[in-house]
This record gives sequence, structure tokens and C-alpha cells, in this order.
Amino acid sequence: MDAPDGHVGFKRVKYGPCPLCGRKGALTFHHLIPRKLHRRVYFKKTYTREERQRGIAICRLCHDGIHAIYDEMTLAKAFDTPERIMADARLQKHFRWAAKQKG
Repeated sequence: MDAPDGHVGFKRVKYGPCPLCGRKGALTFHHLIPRKLHRRVYFKKTYTREERQRGIAICRLCHDGIHAIYDEMTLAKAFDTPERIMADARLQKHFRWAAKQKG
């Protein structure tokens, strides 16, 4: 459902190169701490509200791959920075595959 103001389904759509695979296209927002975990006591005590809201704009293929490879708790505790995401061997393999796909 596209809206004339540049929003799709209440989320702002960004276009450009994905920082993970390099493909150009629509980007989605990936929360470094998955939203599902924001209300848990551990995350409220460990991270500020602003830190829990941090994320990166990535393509849908990379976004889906990240969530298919790791569960939300693992993502929140082990991959809470873009650098950690980019350094992981399993994710790098997926990003290399995604880079070869047509956009």
C-alpha cells in the first residue's frame, strides 16, 4: 500500500545501496536489538531507549537472511552493532549470495 508521501505501510521507504551486499533498491530498517525484546528487563537495564532503537537500513534479502540465520535473542546479544553483523562468517556468506541476485 503506497502512500503519496513516500511511506509504504507506515514505514518510510529508503532507496540506495545496501551496506551489506551492495545491491541498489528499497531498504528496510533492521533494529540491532529486535523490537520484540525491547521491553525485557535485561535490555531495558543494559541499553538506553536510544540504543534499543538503533538500526541500519538494509535490503529485504539481507534482512530476511539475518533473521533466518540467527534467532532474535542471538541477534540482540551477539550482533548489536553493524560491525558485528558484517564480521560474521555465516552472514558474510549470505551477503555474498545476495549480492549476486537480481534486484
